[in-house]
Amino acid sequence: MTGTKRSGARVARAGAAPYLFLAPAVVLFVLFMALPIGYTIYLSLRRTQVSGLGLGRGSRREVFAGLDNYAAAIGDAELWLGWLRVLGYGALVLTVMLGLALIFALMLDTAHVRLARFSRIAIFLPYAVPGVAATLLWGFLYLPSLSPFQGLLELFDGEANLLGAGTVVYSMANVAVWGGVGFNMLVLYTTLRAVPREYYEAARIDGATELQIALRVKIPLLTPAIILTTVFSLIATVQVFTEPTALRPLTNTIGSTWSPLMKVYRDAFVAGDLYSAAATAIVIAGIALVLSFGFLRIVKNRAFGEG
Repeated sequence: MTGTKRSGARVARAGAAPYLFLAPAVVLFVLFMALPIGYTIYLSLRRTQVSGLGLGRGSRREVFAGLDNYAAAIGDAELWLGWLRVLGYGALVLTVMLGLALIFALMLDTAHVRLARFSRIAIFLPYAVPGVAATLLWGFLYLPSLSPFQGLLELFDGEANLLGAGTVVYSMANVAVWGGVGFNMLVLYTTLRAVPREYYEAARIDGATELQIALRVKIPLLTPAIILTTVFSLIATVQVFTEPTALRPLTNTIGSTWSPLMKVYRDAFVAGDLYSAAATAIVIAGIALVLSFGFLRIVKNRAFGEG
């Protein structure tokens, strides 16, 4: 009977072990994800009610607003203009960044590549630079009075300005591409290194060139990793904030609501309207989810359709 009790206790301890290992992750998720999201939703449903002239104790109080803040956020033209700018910026960044990451990963995975280790470090190194520092670094390189490229640009356009209204989007995109190519390249390259080398040897025996191997063997095998990097990059692009905010003091072509998150920051910390900012933040999160899951659904439908 004693042996049975000890066996049952061991089974109980073994059954509790997974939950003990998961507990730290669950606690961190609740504290730093679930609670902030819940509090943001709570704030988005409130507003400040002002009585009288708004002076004195009790003249301002927090009341339930329902969906009024969401209606105001959705009807705000500045938010949608910011989305249009971000969509154009994102189309440029995603195309160039993921294209370069794929090209570099394929080049580094070729059979006889030279200086592969140095090349991997050199391509990945910009990702290790903090976003604000990288943006300020490029920002000073963009300033006409400091830029080493200004003389070359003036040969083609006497009034060239990398922070001008027509070029500032490309300048911001350059910063994002410079910092993001290395991470995406590493994800794709790591995936390629996990592929058995026998696949490539069989293709070479069949007479395939390195270009044919890349197009017909490697890229199809990279499809899941390409989808993963695209989703991550899409989410990061929707949340663009660092580049326009850090470049804004250097030029007057970037407004305080250039991107949706910049509008949230202005509403919360400049205008002092936390409730409207919270509702706008939830709307932005919802749009990001729709874009991400919409992309995954399109990819899934095409995959099953081709299958």
